[in-house]
Amino acid sequence: MPTPTWGNHIPLFKHAGLGVKQYRYYDPKTCGFDFQGALQDIAKIPEGSIILLHACAHNPTGVDPKPEQWREISKVIKNRKLFPYFDMAYQGFASGDIDHDAFAVRLFLDEGHNIGLAQSFAKNMGLYGERVGAFSLVCASKQEAEACLSQLKILVRPMYSNPPVHGARIASIILTDPELRKQWLKDVKAMADRIISMRLQLRENLKKEGSSLNWQHITEQIGMFCFTGMNQAQVERLIKEFSIYLTKDGRISVAGVTSMNVEYLAHAMHQVTK
Repeated sequence: MPTPTWGNHIPLFKHAGLGVKQYRYYDPKTCGFDFQGALQDIAKIPEGSIILLHACAHNPTGVDPKPEQWREISKVIKNRKLFPYFDMAYQGFASGDIDHDAFAVRLFLDEGHNIGLAQSFAKNMGLYGERVGAFSLVCASKQEAEACLSQLKILVRPMYSNPPVHGARIASIILTDPELRKQWLKDVKAMADRIISMRLQLRENLKKEGSSLNWQHITEQIGMFCFTGMNQAQVERLIKEFSIYLTKDGRISVAGVTSMNVEYLAHAMHQVTK
C-alpha cells in the first residue's frame, strides 16, 4: 500500500492475516506524487501480490497521479502480475464529476485487469453511520465469479450475516431515480466546488499575507484533505498560538475551511512558516 495511506488500512489488512508492506507515494520535498519512486517500488513487488490503490482524492495527502501516470502504473502492475485493489471513498467528491473520479478504475478495466473495488457512499451521499458502500470483484470468467461469490458468502456469514439495509436502500433509490440522481450529482458537484474554492482562497490569502513560499501544492492536491508541508513544530505553534487544530503531519481538512475563517487560517500559517 502507498506511503502514507488511510490510517485504518494497515490494521484492517493485518487483522485479515495479510502481510503489509508499502511503496513510495508522497514526496515531502514537493508535497506531490513521487512517481518514479512509486514505479520503482511497484516493479519490485512479488508477483501475485495485492496492491492497494486510492482511486481518487488520496487519503491523507490529496495527491493523485495524473492520467498518463496511471497508465504507466497500470503497465507495471500488469507486468508484475499484481492484483489491483482500489479503495474509492470519494467518487464525485474529488473533482465534482463522478466519471472523472472513476478514471483510474475504468482505465484498469479497459486494460484487462481483474480488480477488487471497495466503494463507500459515506462521504458522497452524507451517509456516515450507515456503513453503506459496495464491494466488487472483476473476475476472468463466470465460473471464477461464482467461486469468488461463494467464498465471499462464507466470509460474510460469520462477520455480519445480514447487514443493515437503510443506507443501502437510500443509495439505491438515489442512483436509480433519474430526478434524485440528477439532484445528487448537482449536490456532489456543489460540495466539491466549494472545497476547490477554499483551496484557491487559502493559497491566494497566503500570497496576500506576503508568504514567499510555494503553496502551489494546495491547489494541485484534491479532495477533502491537504498535506500543507508544515512540520510538527509549526503545527504545534498553530495549535498553541492560534487555536487551529490539525494532525501533527501537517494535514488539514479543507472541508473545515470556510469563507469566514480562511483569512485567519492563511495569516496563522504564514506566521508559523515565515
